[in-house]
Amino acid sequence: MEASKPCVFIHTNDRQMLGALVSRYSLKRNSSHADRFDVHFIHTRDQAFMHAREGQLYLRDGERRPWLNDDLQSFTPLRFMPPQLMGYQGRALIIDPDVFAAGDVWELLARDMDGKALMCRPKSGSKGRRGALASSVMLLDCSQLTHWRVEEQFAEMFELRRDYMDWISLKLEDRSTIGLFGNEWNDFDHLDENTRLLHNTKRKTQPWKTGLPVDYRPADTFRLFPPRHWIRRARRALFGEYRFAGHYQRHPDPKQEQFFFGLLGECLENGVIDEDRLRDEMSKNHIRHDALEVLGRTPPLAA
Repeated sequence: MEASKPCVFIHTNDRQMLGALVSRYSLKRNSSHADRFDVHFIHTRDQAFMHAREGQLYLRDGERRPWLNDDLQSFTPLRFMPPQLMGYQGRALIIDPDVFAAGDVWELLARDMDGKALMCRPKSGSKGRRGALASSVMLLDCSQLTHWRVEEQFAEMFELRRDYMDWISLKLEDRSTIGLFGNEWNDFDHLDENTRLLHNTKRKTQPWKTGLPVDYRPADTFRLFPPRHWIRRARRALFGEYRFAGHYQRHPDPKQEQFFFGLLGECLENGVIDEDRLRDEMSKNHIRHDALEVLGRTPPLAA
């Protein structure tokens, strides 16, 4: 891939492909410089090295867990692939498939990185207090990231030499090479006039999945309290990864539901997604079954 243009990469899998399509549309829709950057998908189905590890144990937060390619967030190791795809040249932005542009992403792509290899924001809550950074949206100077070798480093998790949580939280990077941008460029389930990139990061309330059975495995490092961690482990041991895991809940902010479905409606109008594709995604439980009804009552987005 040529590095002549900055590129936004959206890493995804089948379960989140609809979100990825809406995300790509939002990036171009809301930029006054849409011709100055490219948008590409990085899909798990194209990564043979990941499929070869199905069911094998890897290191996550100090514990061994089975790798599941069908998990909702199996794409996350691909956050570290853009420099390789860009030939370790130029500038790239990597985002999750549940990140949607409310502002002009060119402002981020064109910003001065002050010599840093990458820019991101801190994680929130206890993870942030422990020094974790959010790799779900990263601005990358690919020329400074030649040590990112995804296939080799992915394998290290199964050799118990690399912990997934340390990797994904950027704790294995030289902190002096990382700059911080404002939270508005990775706004966790928060949407107001300052939001540039909205991230529906709380999986259980993603607006397009309301009412569907949960199809992800919650993180649960071993703790004596709260006891929900014991309950999750017992449920998985008795019934499998997802059975009796509950259902997706409605997002607490109606504006964010309207924003997503406003974008989805425009995708249908503009041929980015057709109704047959939407119904197929509904049949696979990738999008809520009342999506067409929600679209019908969603007001158009402002220009």
